[in-house]
Amino acid sequence: MLNLSRKNKSRIEVGLIYLVLLVMFVVILYPLVWALAISMNTTTSLYGASLSPENWSLDNYVWLFTSPRSQYLTWYKNTLFIATICSILSTFFVAITAYAFSRYRFKGRKYGLYAFLLLQMFPVLMAMVAIYILLNTIGLIDTLWGLIIVYVGGSIPMNAFLVKGYFDTIPKSLDESAKMDGAGHFRIFFQILLPLAKPILAVVALFNFMAPFMDFILPRIILRSPQNFTLALGLYNFVNSQFSNNFTRFAAGAILIALPIAAVYLYLQKYLITGLSAGATKG
Repeated sequence: MLNLSRKNKSRIEVGLIYLVLLVMFVVILYPLVWALAISMNTTTSLYGASLSPENWSLDNYVWLFTSPRSQYLTWYKNTLFIATICSILSTFFVAITAYAFSRYRFKGRKYGLYAFLLLQMFPVLMAMVAIYILLNTIGLIDTLWGLIIVYVGGSIPMNAFLVKGYFDTIPKSLDESAKMDGAGHFRIFFQILLPLAKPILAVVALFNFMAPFMDFILPRIILRSPQNFTLALGLYNFVNSQFSNNFTRFAAGAILIALPIAAVYLYLQKYLITGLSAGATKG
């Protein structure tokens, strides 16, 4: 009876786990299926659209790339440019900063780490006014590079703390052996630590690549000209303008946003799990 009750209890627990996973799967999948179905409707209204339209159509996708009134391709290029530059620059500066805090002992090092943690406690909205004034002072309002500078600078504190934790797990004996062979600091950094830190750097690169695709508030504050809009800001106009409430085209544009993110994720997938798990620990 005892063994039977344990088996029944185990089956109930497994059943509950699968039930929770199923609910989570439905909650995550439903919005994606809904957006895909809406994007293939021939109507423009959200309420007139159907999740199972009789006549599937790709007209909304064709319009985004071929219509003279559509600036979607320009917005896509802007976002890809910002995301790529941010991913490269953020990964580079984060790696250098983390290397300095992991391998060197200098005055203010401890307080610098505390400052990184403290900066993450305040919401980004608190700095919006200061960011606007700063960019306006140096003439970078309504420019893509102004947005890039803010993204790169804002990514350093938390990511540097994460990467530092990963660098701490790499034995310092490797550095000492390289120094005995005549290697300098930069050679140790580029030829030894960076190859070993590929997993965590892949995580940083992916997160910083995704940010420009997802962010709306910062581009809304900084960018003014439609030709400089990012995808999030440009698609907002599809449903915000008085005579352009086209939700089906908005859905089509939103679906296409996932393509570059999915491609980068699949390319870096083999590094992500290792990077997240190892970067969360300190040696």
